[in-house]
Amino acid sequence: MEHSSPDRVEVPANFNDAPIDHLVVLIADMLERLIAHNDRIPLSPESLTRFHSRSAPSISVIDYLRRIVRFTNVEKSILLVTLYNIDQICSRMPIFTLSSLTCHRFIITSIAVSSKGLCDAFCPNNLYARVGGISVMELNLLEREFLSLNDWRLMCTRETLQEYYVNLVRTHSKAQFFIAGSMQSPSDSSESDLDMDTSCPNSPTDARNRAPLVSPEPSAILVELGNMSSEVALQRPTIEQNVAFAELQQNRS
Repeated sequence: MEHSSPDRVEVPANFNDAPIDHLVVLIADMLERLIAHNDRIPLSPESLTRFHSRSAPSISVIDYLRRIVRFTNVEKSILLVTLYNIDQICSRMPIFTLSSLTCHRFIITSIAVSSKGLCDAFCPNNLYARVGGISVMELNLLEREFLSLNDWRLMCTRETLQEYYVNLVRTHSKAQFFIAGSMQSPSDSSESDLDMDTSCPNSPTDARNRAPLVSPEPSAILVELGNMSSEVALQRPTIEQNVAFAELQQNRS
């Protein structure tokens, strides 16, 4: 019989059986690594979206997720759907990246929209807005932007969410978790990660919408400029984006 070491945590094989705080820790770990990577990418006017804040919120990603869980009773599947939505929107709009300026607003919007679209019970927008730290009017606008970028597609299979869950456990930055019945030594885990596609650090999510292939620098949902379609690459910033970019740069200086 296998026993976990004191510093490792066993989680159930099925994501639905996992404690919700463990899911929050796993998801936050993934998002924080994405943010650390993407914050090094220079910001340009054409990459600005409604999800961009003028400055990075002071609350950490993990505390923000815990706040949402505490006050909205969000379902576990909806937390994982957030990762799926990131992949979907980034594949449709490669110039968009999840960063410290976009992550929080994207999270609360994804949870609000997905809960209303996929769950029998959900909260009103005034509660989602209050918990997320934005106005109801702004959340309404973010929802419309989110649905437009996602082509109004909200459905995600249970199998896909399970793959995201397994991948989160496998690639946790501190190797803190392991799935019941699959205990590996840290060296075994590192070797198994070599099977993932790390040849292109900015490779997009694979065409089957499976769990993102995460390299040591988690940039799987990004696309290199050279790989963008001509339509995206030749896109010019709007007047609003130029004005917002100037204001953002002034605010950050």
